[in-house]
Amino acid sequence: MTEAAPTPAALPPHVVERADVRAAIANHDFGEVFRLARLHGKISYAKIAEAVGYKREHIGKMARPEADGHGVRPRITQHRKILEVVDALRIPGHLAGLAPRPWEFERRTDVSRQVDPSTLLARGGAGLWDVAELLRRAEMSDINSAALESIEQGIDQLARAYPYADADHLHERTRNGLQYVTKQLESRMTLRQHRELLVDAGWLFLLNACVQYDRGQSEAANLSKAAALRIGDEVGHGEIKAWAWEIEAWFALTQSRWQDMIDAVEAGHAADQTHSVGVQLYAHKARAAARMGDARLVRDSLDAGRARLDRLPRPDHPEHHFIIDPDKWDFYEMDAYRLLGDDERAAQHARSVIRISTGPDGTETSPMRAAEARLTLGVSAARTGDMEQAVGMGTVALEADRKSLPSLLLVANELDRELRSRYPREIASRDFHERVVSIARGQAAPELPF
Repeated sequence: MTEAAPTPAALPPHVVERADVRAAIANHDFGEVFRLARLHGKISYAKIAEAVGYKREHIGKMARPEADGHGVRPRITQHRKILEVVDALRIPGHLAGLAPRPWEFERRTDVSRQVDPSTLLARGGAGLWDVAELLRRAEMSDINSAALESIEQGIDQLARAYPYADADHLHERTRNGLQYVTKQLESRMTLRQHRELLVDAGWLFLLNACVQYDRGQSEAANLSKAAALRIGDEVGHGEIKAWAWEIEAWFALTQSRWQDMIDAVEAGHAADQTHSVGVQLYAHKARAAARMGDARLVRDSLDAGRARLDRLPRPDHPEHHFIIDPDKWDFYEMDAYRLLGDDERAAQHARSVIRISTGPDGTETSPMRAAEARLTLGVSAARTGDMEQAVGMGTVALEADRKSLPSLLLVANELDRELRSRYPREIASRDFHERVVSIARGQAAPELPF
């Protein structure tokens, strides 16, 4: 496997895989590529200008929408400059109708660098599961340890990509995995292999439930969660059961079912006492207590969760969705303090969340957390009289590409209520309200089961 050397404006894999980006590249509309790179990859025009050798102002002119009344934007037509742009943005040659570029053949120089899970997701089809099928066929058996290990690696990649991967893309890959594992369960195997495959299915159902709920498919998400819980019961897997109850607690939180949430948290603790899921359960309890106005329960729950977190080793892959990383604790405290009205502490944690969620190149690695952090800063700004800052933060949050609709709307509604209460006659306040209502209305549209 090869890897291109980085440049200041190299497009992240999830940006290169977007249909609109690929269409712009194929049409040699690099101004549109620049615009989409900034929008979806958080690559500034200054970085692009540095990489391609243009002035920043010229990049801005090329990226200007043609519908803004300024006529047709400038285009790059010289073959030499097209090659420079393709190389600067690390666009594979075939996407632009060119031969492979020299850097596409460069060998990886950093052997210690961790594999980016998005590179697996970007390959299309059911590639994660094809590897397991090839290994199975190589040994001419119904199932073997190599195939089982490959399946586990595929699930690990999906769970690590969850924080930022496109929800539709991730949903498709997870469904592919469930279909593959279900098919394998029909084969001849030992009891141990059967249990391992059931455990794999349990993790996939858990991830599927999360992605479906992010997409607004609440009924389908409930079915996936129930399937995971049933598998956890059948194979005696406490961690899977605890995560199923954690997901139920999350559902209850976003639906304002406080007692149901508390009950789910207690059931999760009863199912598992050793893994990091317990940290998340304590955090959910704190968030529910904050919404019920119980400050003492908030503090007790946060203290218990922090103590559990401090006893756990720091994970090798903190981005894994089913492993609680220490950096996420700011996110939980941010939510609790915002609801308790401690705006200063909430804003402090929100700024920390945004900082932690942003990589060295400016790309957001946890866009869903960052969006809720911006909404928190918006709530704080509204309460302190800065309506413009409040609306600005809220608007950026709602425009996030990767979002969990129920969670986002939960906090967006808080900001909406603050704006309507404090600035009922301001146009910006009413416009923000309409945007929130529009998103909620879209979420309420008839949903497909899967």
